[in-house]
Amino acid sequence: MEIRRVVVTGLGAVTPIGIGIENTWQALLAGKSGARRITRFDPSDYPTQFVAEVVDFDPTQYMDFREAKRTARFTQFGLVAAQEAVRHAALDLASEDMTRVGIQLGTAIGGIDVVQELTLTFHEQGLRRVNPTVVPVLIPSAGACHVAIALGIKGPTSCPVAACATGIVAVGDALRLLQRGDVDVVFAGGTEGSLSPLDVAAFSRLGTLSTYNDEPTRACRPFDATRNGTLMAEGAAVLVLETLEHAQHRNAPILGEVLGYALTEDAYHIAAPDPSGDGPARSMALAIADSGLRPQDIDYIVPHGTGTTLNDISETRAIKTVFGPHAYRIPISSNKSMLGHMLGAAGAISTAVAILAIRDQIIPPTINLENPDPECDLDYVPGHARKATLRTAMANAFGFGGQNASVVVRGMADN
Repeated sequence: MEIRRVVVTGLGAVTPIGIGIENTWQALLAGKSGARRITRFDPSDYPTQFVAEVVDFDPTQYMDFREAKRTARFTQFGLVAAQEAVRHAALDLASEDMTRVGIQLGTAIGGIDVVQELTLTFHEQGLRRVNPTVVPVLIPSAGACHVAIALGIKGPTSCPVAACATGIVAVGDALRLLQRGDVDVVFAGGTEGSLSPLDVAAFSRLGTLSTYNDEPTRACRPFDATRNGTLMAEGAAVLVLETLEHAQHRNAPILGEVLGYALTEDAYHIAAPDPSGDGPARSMALAIADSGLRPQDIDYIVPHGTGTTLNDISETRAIKTVFGPHAYRIPISSNKSMLGHMLGAAGAISTAVAILAIRDQIIPPTINLENPDPECDLDYVPGHARKATLRTAMANAFGFGGQNASVVVRGMADN
């Protein structure tokens, strides 16, 4: 079977530091944090009182009022990001065979905010106040299906759910569909829009969130010795993937090529990473092997880099296992220090960051890294963006339950 080459032609994003991929990218390069005190409810009694919200987002600027009323926030973000990705790819959907266009748009927790709101309504006001159309609003696949309806996509449509690995799993599933020749174009990514009181309470009780309430923008400190948790966030990122042949035929703007992908499992704990980093190491090694490259060919890593004590150490160990002495020569930078952890969308935005870093030959920083953890002793690009010669990059995303996903991308100048 012929394995087709797969390229990225468009990107779209809605994030806490910018609506639009280029706005987000420039904010990342500037080291801008999206953290702020919670505005949707009074967080005074919460251990963590800040998140990274998408501010100034009015869905009616992108869809009519009725559609906005019958979609959850995660679906709205996914729609906006997908629509931008179409424009960014200069993709004329009217000229496409839409049965050969697919979508893989995942989410980790979907419409859990809708569930919380509806549960309160049910208990306080009874059965007759339950919205009869709420099920298609809150189901995780609502985002993918609404994008399919809005754009007229009739090919394979799915919603991968793999906790915080979801975004890269979506890219990987799209890669396989395109490599086999099942489709010509796939929209791939992740979306998350729930920062409800229950969400923040649950993650706080789990002990995964930073509690530096007096300095939210400095709270997420990946690889720093003083880190004490991640920054919860919302947002979406969508990539347009195409076969190289299809992209060349329509003279598309090609941003980069997706070379390899892998997904592994820790089989260790439902919420904690394996301290040895075995699962992430296998994910990275398999993705590199799938790409046909060697570890020393990787020029930059976009890590999972959450800012939690256990994750940062285990990922560092995994990188050392895979890359050996070369690990100390690879720049690594965590966008979560600025964007926060966008859960099911995290891997998708990290893949986009890898593509843009190669495009512009510059690496965004890891902000708030001021006191390096002795156990995290690699090059995490602290403080400021750095110019670099980049041909290839890898993005990682690891999720609860031990799911580890890695993807390898390359710039088209090296093809």
